[in-house]
Amino acid sequence: MEIAVVGTPEFTLGFQLAGVTRLYHPEGDEALADTMRNLLTQKDVGIVVVDSANLTLLSDRLRSRIADSITPTVLGIGTEEDNTLRESIKSALGVDLWK
Repeated sequence: MEIAVVGTPEFTLGFQLAGVTRLYHPEGDEALADTMRNLLTQKDVGIVVVDSANLTLLSDRLRSRIADSITPTVLGIGTEEDNTLRESIKSALGVDLWK
């Protein structure tokens, strides 16, 4: 399984330096949504890392699909708070580990 990273070139640079080769730099909200929908259907992608600020730009329906996705697991990281990982763990374990 591979790791895919979605975001600006500045956001993906650290991942590129770490050896991640599947980098996506969508321009605009619709391109971002298309990229995320495409990654959710790829069987060889196990983890999708996305800037948490970009997650807020997606439609509620797509964010719900992302939150429910097990493979790939979508991780939102960045300066803004993101509850995607928290909700995924809570759903899987039935326990909120952040409390």
